[in-house]
Amino acid sequence: MKTKLIVEPHIHGAFGIDFNKASVEDVLFVAKKMLSYGIGGVFPTLVTDSVENIKRQIGIIKQASELQKEDSAKILGIHLEGIFLNANKKGIHKSEYFLPLTVENYKKVEDDFIKTITIAPELDEGLLEYLSDKDIKIQAGHCEGGNLSYCSGVTHLFNAMKGVAHRGSSTALSALIDDNIYTEIIGDGVHLSDDILKLVFKSKPIDKIILISDALPITYSDLRQTTFADEIIYYDGVKAASKDGTIAGSTTLVPAIVKILGKKGFFNEQFIENVYNYHKIFIDGELEWDNDYNIVSIIKDGKQFK
Repeated sequence: MKTKLIVEPHIHGAFGIDFNKASVEDVLFVAKKMLSYGIGGVFPTLVTDSVENIKRQIGIIKQASELQKEDSAKILGIHLEGIFLNANKKGIHKSEYFLPLTVENYKKVEDDFIKTITIAPELDEGLLEYLSDKDIKIQAGHCEGGNLSYCSGVTHLFNAMKGVAHRGSSTALSALIDDNIYTEIIGDGVHLSDDILKLVFKSKPIDKIILISDALPITYSDLRQTTFADEIIYYDGVKAASKDGTIAGSTTLVPAIVKILGKKGFFNEQFIENVYNYHKIFIDGELEWDNDYNIVSIIKDGKQFK
């Protein structure tokens, strides 16, 4: 099987590096390591933090994108997951940093390198209309409402959102029945059951499913405990969670998720293509996979990296 290079659209870090705390050198290190796993593009994702820290990290990631070389995953922009969320579905996020969904508050962190933003649409106070005129993908996440009018996608479907019930509306239900909405899924075997995955694959058009890792800094490192989003996160070899059991994110990258889904008969090559179409991006490269969904060849910009 041959596919395009993997793009990671939702990832908080890896190899011991946290994008909310990383230096320019740290970001460049992660991007370079990613290419060795078959990842050709990445949208570093910022978790909820203070306005000051978010602004600092946007600047750092943006600077790294200007310095990187072709032997790395291309830094394509920032996914801002934090600060405009619903405290009832906060997950691991620190709600004390949440801000009302106003244009004034968004301008505190606004930057043209923000390409995706996760928000709780039901709490909107004018921000959605403002963002709709920008080159930004608006995604519903960490939320409860079912109105996705201004949204182009949904962040980690079923996780940190109101699920499907036979009465009333919800984010998950609206995402499943709207053929125009892209849906992020974490197919790592921890965040979604096989039956839920089957429901998603039967409900959604094949070209509207986006594989994400939602990977934590602990991913592919020797760490078994770390601090993320001001919480101590424990990794037991299967999942990473806070002390109260709240899952913080995944501990694997999308290429491994492809293998997990492939072994279950769930994977479709279109899933890799979808990120390119959603973000209207181009990366010159190709992956070759064996029959067990292992990457055996990595080509980027005409050069062989594996």
